[in-house]
Amino acid sequence: MEIGNWAHPLMTDYCNLFLDTLKSVVAKPAMLHEPNFSGNEWVYVKECIDTGWVSTAGKFVERFEQDLATFTHAKHTIATSNGTAALHACLELAGVRRDDEVILPTLTFVATANAVAYIGAVPHFADSEEKTLGLDANKLKLHLEAVAEINDNTCINTNTGRPIRAVICVHTYGHPVDIDPLIEVCRAWKLILIEDAAESLGSTYKGQHTGNFGRLAAFSFNGNKTITTGGGGAILTNDSDLARQAKHLTTTAKTQHSWEFNHDRIGYNYRMPNINAALGVAQLEQLPEFLNNKRRLANRYRSAFDGVKGMQSFQEPEFAHSNYWLNVILLEPDNENQLEPILKITNDAGYMTRPTWTLMHRLPMYETCPKMDLGCAQSIQQRLINLPSSSQLAVQ
Repeated sequence: MEIGNWAHPLMTDYCNLFLDTLKSVVAKPAMLHEPNFSGNEWVYVKECIDTGWVSTAGKFVERFEQDLATFTHAKHTIATSNGTAALHACLELAGVRRDDEVILPTLTFVATANAVAYIGAVPHFADSEEKTLGLDANKLKLHLEAVAEINDNTCINTNTGRPIRAVICVHTYGHPVDIDPLIEVCRAWKLILIEDAAESLGSTYKGQHTGNFGRLAAFSFNGNKTITTGGGGAILTNDSDLARQAKHLTTTAKTQHSWEFNHDRIGYNYRMPNINAALGVAQLEQLPEFLNNKRRLANRYRSAFDGVKGMQSFQEPEFAHSNYWLNVILLEPDNENQLEPILKITNDAGYMTRPTWTLMHRLPMYETCPKMDLGCAQSIQQRLINLPSSSQLAVQ
């Protein structure tokens, strides 16, 4: 159906109803997610500029790492230049190597698959469940029983002959995946669990902050995240040896010496600059307020949209407490043909709504990768709408 010049009257009415419902919560046109700089950001950044400590050395980097560890209750955090760099480093530190396979959901941002490709490993795509929007552990278990075997304490894909080395779970839009059954699957199949927690700062699973369940976890502080450092990310781990290696690996693997430049492995220039960390420190100071406002906004969306026939707002599962990074509306399957018209009418009105990402197995560079049946993820893609979710929208 052509959108714009002509649309069926009933479809137009439904799209207008969606837009009116959105306007009842957010009175003015809004971006999808904007940063909120209302604290000490300028004071701390100005200190970096005034003192000249703007690069990766400086007190705010260590302070940001300490504050982040305190907030998440992780033993160790290592600040990085961005979330993709953090995830890339996590994979290398976990022992993933070229031609290994790494299981990850097809429903994710492209950085998850790209980090696997940076290693030279092969993404192996898994389905999601609608209850969490994250990886479906039960379906993964059945898939592994069909295509894998344990040989010499290693999970082998019997179709490709390659080792399956790790699983990356994604806390999609900030909603924690159901991680306990996933841990059991990884334990049974000798797989390393890594959390892509890029979107989930402030989210907990059964009272424990995301990022504390896998061997390593990666967070993102891009400009559109719950807090931002401009560009930035972090590695979280509760393993002290891995933390030491992570800091070394992301600091070009330079050995300590007062003046000599010696490096003992191939490393990466992945450390977060001090000026970015200064932003992060100020943002972390305001994080509880941001989270309260985002929850208030999510509740308003739920009250408004759950009264509209044929759709519902996505709510955190009973075992989770979500940061509601991006609010989600799921159309009922019978209404999936409304997705594109709704996106057009809302964006034309100045409200930045978005569909979910193109599924990874449909991207040209990943279309030949191994995969299971992906029916649920494909259904979600056809029905999901992200709504404006900035924390400041709750106080309009």
